[in-house]
Amino acid sequence: MDNIIIKPVTISDLSQLQKISKQTFFDTFSAVNTPENMAKYLEESLSVEKLTSELNDEHSAFYFAILDSDIIGYLKLNFGKAQTELKDSKALEIERIYVLKEYHGKKVGQILYEKAMEIAREKNADYVWLGVWEENHRALNFYKKNGFVEFDKHIFRLGDDEQTDIMMKLQLNQL
Repeated sequence: MDNIIIKPVTISDLSQLQKISKQTFFDTFSAVNTPENMAKYLEESLSVEKLTSELNDEHSAFYFAILDSDIIGYLKLNFGKAQTELKDSKALEIERIYVLKEYHGKKVGQILYEKAMEIAREKNADYVWLGVWEENHRALNFYKKNGFVEFDKHIFRLGDDEQTDIMMKLQLNQL
């Protein structure tokens, strides 16, 4: 997987972003959620309008992982007021790292994660934080392996289902 290219996503990539966003979210969570809740989330949270707004937000950034001209994963980062919760100007939020299921275990997520950490260092962030569904053991283990520690919990709404996310943090600079 040495030939994976990480490329910033622009508004001209909107349809590709929506396609991989919906596919990876569905593949990751559809087996453990109702079809109605999945459909509602995909329609509302990954709509053209919502993704356009996120792409146009100067405090958010998306990156594709590309292998042989195929998009196989993506990353979404938030800074400052674009963060979903903490809104700390000295923090970076990893909101999404998603990889097509056929590339799980092939270090694509790690490459996207390393891109996030590179940007965090460039921005001189004091820490990186994120939320992971408490039932997503694969992701929880991934972040723990990379040094993240739990610091809080919050509610993530998927349709009419309230789910608990574990909030995790990795301290970069000493306070």
